[in-house]
Amino acid sequence: MKVFQSEQRSLFGEILDWMLTPILLLWPISLVLTWLVAQGIAGKPFDRALEYNAGVLAQYVTVQHDQVHFSLPQPARELLRAEDSDTVYYQVLGPQGQVLSGDAALPAPLQDEHNPVGEVRLRDLTLGGVDLKVASMWVRLDMPGNPLALVQVAETMDKRAVLATEIVKGVMLPQFVVLPVAVLLVWLALAQAIKPLNRLEETIRARKPDDLSPLDAQAVPMEVVPLVASVNDLLLRLKDSIATQKRFLADAAHQLKTPLAGLRMQADLAQRQDASAQELKLSLRQIGRSSIRATHTVNQLLALARAESSAAVLAHQPCDMARLTMDVVRDCAPRAVENQIDIGYEGAQPGSVGVKVNGNATLLQEMVRNLVDNAINYSHPAPGAQAVITVRLLADVLAKTLTLQVEDSGPGIAPAERDLVFQPFYRALGNEADGSGLGLPIVLEIAKQHRASVTLSDSRPGHTPPGACFTVRLDAALT
Repeated sequence: MKVFQSEQRSLFGEILDWMLTPILLLWPISLVLTWLVAQGIAGKPFDRALEYNAGVLAQYVTVQHDQVHFSLPQPARELLRAEDSDTVYYQVLGPQGQVLSGDAALPAPLQDEHNPVGEVRLRDLTLGGVDLKVASMWVRLDMPGNPLALVQVAETMDKRAVLATEIVKGVMLPQFVVLPVAVLLVWLALAQAIKPLNRLEETIRARKPDDLSPLDAQAVPMEVVPLVASVNDLLLRLKDSIATQKRFLADAAHQLKTPLAGLRMQADLAQRQDASAQELKLSLRQIGRSSIRATHTVNQLLALARAESSAAVLAHQPCDMARLTMDVVRDCAPRAVENQIDIGYEGAQPGSVGVKVNGNATLLQEMVRNLVDNAINYSHPAPGAQAVITVRLLADVLAKTLTLQVEDSGPGIAPAERDLVFQPFYRALGNEADGSGLGLPIVLEIAKQHRASVTLSDSRPGHTPPGACFTVRLDAALT
């Protein structure tokens, strides 16, 4: 049962429901119980009066000359005078059941061990459609054989009902005043109790959009502290996220500014009136390179944004990492050959045990492609030698892990810069390779979404150049 109902749940209404609903349900139960108790209380004095009257009448049953007599004096008759609301009956029976006095219609009770001589017993009786309360008493007579006489006094139940009604009125009528007052007090107390929530709501509403400072947990009730702590944690994460986005946008604008400025400069040079055909061709080639660099930067930005937002959008399913990796190596092979780089794949074959992972095939392929592109960009063949790139996939069935390695024979990355290269737009010093500085951050973001780890080490420790080896460890799906 809901006392207060609305389409949207209200904390105020919920608490009122749980507080007032039991009160409203228990009130009629209290009324019934009060009525039952009142009937028991109202009957006790009248029962004692009936017992007393029966005892008094029994004293007037006498034996004279072996004859049973009953003579009721006037003072005793006053005891049996009926009130306005009730009718009183009495009956005196002799040893043979003859009526000595009173109403002959009253039935006699059975005389057994449950109704001993000399004790008054009460019973309910219906006579002529009227409910009666009867007090009966067996009296032993002082005559040969010690026979028994019966004395009974009965009255209707009207006085009892009237008294019980008065008791119920006296108890329940004040509750009609107390109950609304109690509801009002509960309402006021609850409104006062939730005022801290209202103040918290006003504080949040009054904040400026750029104010992400933590809320004061000391100004709210103890029960709301966990909620405030969660909001503060959300504000902290939101602040970090906004700071990251601002830094990312600033870096992106800076990175796009260079190729766009180059495009504009080369376009201005090409428009000179005294420009020769050779200079015009050179300007067009520079425009082409700048446009390619700008396009690559934009594509990488889109790839990073897609990787960051795909965790809650794209569903994961079993993917064959061996097949994905071999497809990437095959697609990148022409570019590697063009740059005089020997690229190859070794390790687990498609369809073998332990090469499947639960993930998104598009993102995983993007991760491998960025690792291979990064190796191609930084692997320059030395005079008299050939650059080598090795893509390796190792499956460990017992450990349920899958290891992807991309090794190159390039200059490598200094230990001090190995954590920095995974930051957007960071590029190691001393490298003139063309790139946007977004490939490795994309790799790290995709790895995080697949609960994988990425590490960086030298591919040829102790050699010059040392090369770089990127290792990605994923959880294998053995089903």
